[in-house]
Amino acid sequence: MLALFDLDNTLIDRQGGLDAWVGAFGRSRGLPDQAAALVTSRLRDRAYPEDFVYLRDVLRLTDDAEDLWREYVDGVAQSVHCFPGVLEGLQALRSDGWKLGIATNGAVDIQRAKLDRAGLAALFDGVAISEGIGARKPERALFEAAAAACGVPLSAEGWMVGDNPATDVAGAQTAGLRTAWVAGSREWGDGPREPEIRVFAVERCVSFVA
Repeated sequence: MLALFDLDNTLIDRQGGLDAWVGAFGRSRGLPDQAAALVTSRLRDRAYPEDFVYLRDVLRLTDDAEDLWREYVDGVAQSVHCFPGVLEGLQALRSDGWKLGIATNGAVDIQRAKLDRAGLAALFDGVAISEGIGARKPERALFEAAAAACGVPLSAEGWMVGDNPATDVAGAQTAGLRTAWVAGSREWGDGPREPEIRVFAVERCVSFVA
């Protein structure tokens, strides 16, 4: 039994962590609100080291871009937290014999740091991060890598749990997985193939998947 999970805004509140970091970063540099908004916009969906080359130049910062990247990795990792019920739900699935994996897009440094800081790393049998794999969701290769990292093949009995209709639902269905969409307050309307399960928060997935 395999359950793969997205990380950002599924298990952890990435947006809240990013907003907290940008606020602290802006204050530390004396940035005006407009400049802080630019940082948030640039990093909203994903962040990589090259984004900080761009931000350094646009904002005319004196910092080395690599130092800015490390500041971001450390700061965001400290700012993110798991959504309620996530740790308990994952522990319950492990107790029931499930293999648990992470299938996430992003840079290895920051995704690993968030997993460690949020207390999630020890709960997963395998982790596949797009930068390290060389493939991104919705590509099948990332789901295959996540399953392989857990020591099992992809199969029709496996699940993918995530918040993104295109990458987590459509991509996983194409790869042969069943899907649980973490909808929040959204209504489905982003694709022809609906997920098997729609829930408000990821903690509600556990009882359905199990």
